[in-house]
Amino acid sequence: MANQQKTIKKFGTFGGVFTPTLLTILGVIMYLRLGWVVGNAGLLGAWLIIIISFIITLCTALSMSAITTNIRIGAGGAYAIVSQALGLEVGGSLGIPRYISQGLAVTMYIFGFREGWLGIFPDHNAFLVDVIVFASLFSIAYISANLAIKTQFIIMAIIFLSLISIIVAAYNGSMVQPLSDSLSWGSFKGSVENGFSGSNFWLVFAVFFPAATGIMAGANMSGELKNPKKSIPTGTLWAIGVSFVIYMLLAFWISRSASESELLTNYYVMVDKAYFGPLIIAGILGATFSSALASIVGSSRILYAMGEHKVLPYSKLLAGTSHNGQPRNAMMVTGLLIFLTLLLRNLNAVAPLVTLFFLITYAMINIVVIIEQRLGLISYRPIFKIHKWVPWFGLVSSIFAMFIINPSVSLISFAIVLMVYWYLSRQNLETPFEDVRSGLFVSFAEWAAKHTWGMKKMQQRAWKANLMVPVRDVNGLKGIFEFLRNIAKPKGSIKLLGIAPFSEDNTLETQLEDISASFREKGVFSSSTVIHADQFANGINYGSQALKGAFFRPNILFLNLQNHDDYENELKPVMKESIRLEVGILLFSLNHSTLLGRRNTINVWVSNRKGNWQLEGWDIGNLDLSILIAYKLKINWQARIRLITVIDDENEKANAKQFLNTLISLARLPDTLTEVYVDTFNHVVANAPSADINIFGMQDTLPYEFIKDMTSKTNSTCLFVRDSGHESILA
Repeated sequence: MANQQKTIKKFGTFGGVFTPTLLTILGVIMYLRLGWVVGNAGLLGAWLIIIISFIITLCTALSMSAITTNIRIGAGGAYAIVSQALGLEVGGSLGIPRYISQGLAVTMYIFGFREGWLGIFPDHNAFLVDVIVFASLFSIAYISANLAIKTQFIIMAIIFLSLISIIVAAYNGSMVQPLSDSLSWGSFKGSVENGFSGSNFWLVFAVFFPAATGIMAGANMSGELKNPKKSIPTGTLWAIGVSFVIYMLLAFWISRSASESELLTNYYVMVDKAYFGPLIIAGILGATFSSALASIVGSSRILYAMGEHKVLPYSKLLAGTSHNGQPRNAMMVTGLLIFLTLLLRNLNAVAPLVTLFFLITYAMINIVVIIEQRLGLISYRPIFKIHKWVPWFGLVSSIFAMFIINPSVSLISFAIVLMVYWYLSRQNLETPFEDVRSGLFVSFAEWAAKHTWGMKKMQQRAWKANLMVPVRDVNGLKGIFEFLRNIAKPKGSIKLLGIAPFSEDNTLETQLEDISASFREKGVFSSSTVIHADQFANGINYGSQALKGAFFRPNILFLNLQNHDDYENELKPVMKESIRLEVGILLFSLNHSTLLGRRNTINVWVSNRKGNWQLEGWDIGNLDLSILIAYKLKINWQARIRLITVIDDENEKANAKQFLNTLISLARLPDTLTEVYVDTFNHVVANAPSADINIFGMQDTLPYEFIKDMTSKTNSTCLFVRDSGHESILA
């Protein structure tokens, strides 16, 4: 690959950017529709249309200039710009439709060339003309971009001579219309096609605007420019400036050289009014041929770039190049696409899509610059600086132009882009470069943090299970992997906190990252870190204390009680510190005989509220986190919840039952079972309905014997829970 790249012909500003951009802008609309625009809108209206059109494209060109001087732009032009900023999914969602639309554009340019050719040689076979023009275009583009550029130099000379013919005509007195008559607003009478039933300013604008949309022709060559950071801004802006002056002067000349009737009825009025008409015909043919050539070369580069980034199937094939670095495989596919569209013989129905996909691309380039400017990242320091209003104006005006041209097709084009994005987002594309999405998400998170930091700390309605799981035994963590996932899924998170003495050859960090990756693959966000501490309890407390000031901090400490744990000297101090820090606690005690059973039933034990069974306000005691966890397990296990309470006074049974039913109603927990027993707690526990997990509340002091006793008596895995005070099942 390195040897290939050494042989690629690199182009400068004039040949690589200015020439293809200028020739695409000075297209067939200049020769065949500018007179009609002036005839409808008058000289003042035509000038206003030209100015608005070029302001829209100028703003996008300025945005493109800013972004190309800030990145190392690769092959693909606008596709490369958007991909490097917003990722391959967004870039591909624009690149794929734009590639297809540019292929359609080549076919339409061929049809335009054929119409001009048949105007000179009406007896020639139309399809044969199309095939010969296609073969000529494909051969030039296939051989090399260098030959295409040289061909465009010849075409530019022809267009220059056609303009000389107009200048000579003006010098010889073609401008016979009085200036006072020409310098006026038009009557918008319409066209031959609608029987001169009338038009309006924006309809005429929609006809002219595609003439100004060729500013990407040079940018498409980004991968084959000597210095794209310099050539793209310089070449594009000079092409816009020169073409703008030409359009303004041509509008003035044609308004003075032809009557309103001639302008409205004769699309070939420039041919008739020029000093040497055949040069105008040659200019029309040259303009269509050069536009087709620029499109076929540019579209193949877009396809090649998408192949390089593995956006499309058979990407390795599409990214293949010849010995001189030409994307021959992409060119072959592009040629096949164009030839197939030639067989359709009529592309009028999809013609608006070509312009609209260009405008969507313009809008996205402006969005990229807006995002970069708003993020204020230090990495955004373009050499070519623009004011903040420029991309905003470019974005709004691009969308406005879309809906002026064709509202319904605009919606269809947006839908196509969104469908392609949906497809690509499911392909797990690997972006080979860093984009600004990470900065965008971080910026949004910072904004959210700053705006919610001063709000009420409770955040009960936005509660999610964000677990911190201390780990020193990876095997124990693997055993509870699925249980942790069931608690956190779908919107929660898991922070794996490794605790280990410092050692050069310790593999805990790598092992935890692998498990975190597994959580992420299973749909739960997870991250990991390791604290080097000799004491397990100290390491956990250091982590909890450090995270207290964080915005996205864990709200639950999950402790997996294992045989090697020192409960009194390790876990109890950790639980005490967590209570002080207002962090919820889940102490997991696995029954090694039953494990998690069939995951069908969850028992939640409600403490005796003797004399206090009225449910008033939001305080239901140390019960919120228990029921929230039970509800998470219910959803992910497709299980049922059973609330159990044990009382010692028969007279309170009705009140206890009413409390549980009210709690179920307020907590929105339909299909929840309830049991109220009048007996001793130890007797009920041993004889209670079986469940796959039993959840108990935890007081400040939780004896080790009680944990083991409950795990044994219930013959199930048990979870002991302590609220943080910041959650509510009633919220």
